[in-house]
Amino acid sequence: MKGDNIPFVAYWFLQTLERSQQDLAISHDTVQSNGTFGNREALRGVNLNRPYSKLAVQQKTDMRRKWILVSLLCSGWSLMIMTAEAIEPISTSLAVGIAAAVTGFLAGYPNLLYYFQECCRPEWISYNKTGLQVDLQNKLIGQHVASRVIFKAVTGFMNSENPKKPLVLSLHGWTGTGKNFVSQLIAKNIYQRGMSSGFVHLFTATAHFPHEVDLQLYKSQLQQWIKGNVSACPRSMFIFDEMDKMHPGLIDSIKPYLDFYEALDGISYRKAIFIFLSNAGGENIVQVALDFWKAAKDREEIELKHLETALSLSVFNNKNSGFWHTSLIDKNLVDFFVPFLPLEYKHVVQCGRAEMINKGLEPNEDAVRKWRAT
Repeated sequence: MKGDNIPFVAYWFLQTLERSQQDLAISHDTVQSNGTFGNREALRGVNLNRPYSKLAVQQKTDMRRKWILVSLLCSGWSLMIMTAEAIEPISTSLAVGIAAAVTGFLAGYPNLLYYFQECCRPEWISYNKTGLQVDLQNKLIGQHVASRVIFKAVTGFMNSENPKKPLVLSLHGWTGTGKNFVSQLIAKNIYQRGMSSGFVHLFTATAHFPHEVDLQLYKSQLQQWIKGNVSACPRSMFIFDEMDKMHPGLIDSIKPYLDFYEALDGISYRKAIFIFLSNAGGENIVQVALDFWKAAKDREEIELKHLETALSLSVFNNKNSGFWHTSLIDKNLVDFFVPFLPLEYKHVVQCGRAEMINKGLEPNEDAVRKWRAT
């Protein structure tokens, strides 16, 4: 009887699923964003002349899932049909009808998978102008200059159908002034998954590029990483933290991708976003704020024009900035040098209140003062 084949079909499907999961696990271990850079052992067997990306594993996963889905449907329908035939002919007709209905449903919604699996489509990448504006106004405390510049820069870039070059922002200021936080807000209002998106790539100098002796290796890896990910999704974002700890020659290696080229090797980088975070130039920013205070001028009177030129020059001439004599500045490829002002006591208190509200707590002044003292 045909029903005797049911155990075999079920066994075949389970074996297929298990093999697919094992293959995906191996692929995931082979290519990782945090485990490849600077790890020679991890690079064995990886062809650096071929663009690769952390989306490679995801794309392979998608293919496997689709194949498994087809296998599941086919084996499921076979099980239904064989079981029905083992019982009675009427049930066989019913099973075939159900299978046809499922097939028709899936054919009518070809993009259904995109709602469950992140991909480079408007369902997952869409600029929320109002959201970014509100976040910058309510959550970024004491940074009126940075808020205005970033909102204008991101909005103008995202609203352009055909930008002439990638958006390049360089954020400067002392630790704790909000540079990392701003990059998170930008990602949150462009990508549905924010910083967890497969299209957002965060590099930290001390973690990804720790050894100066491996500079040439890092350059090659970084170029291939950017090339591979932008080819997979033009709306990719790359964030470089601790620029002041990065070798000056490393960032120069990606200069072609930040330029005005229409395409390089058939790939356009014009819709990508590059954000550099650095403590370099913090002293100049503090000095400007101090001069305004000594002149009895309101802090809110400080504008970008009071800081940008001095900031770019100080970063360009600072050997520890990551931009020392770099062609990115020499060729004017950085669109905005964004200064982050030092926070005053009132701003720190506001940050404490905002954090309590964010966690669903009632603002408490005593708790805020204790938090500030820790």
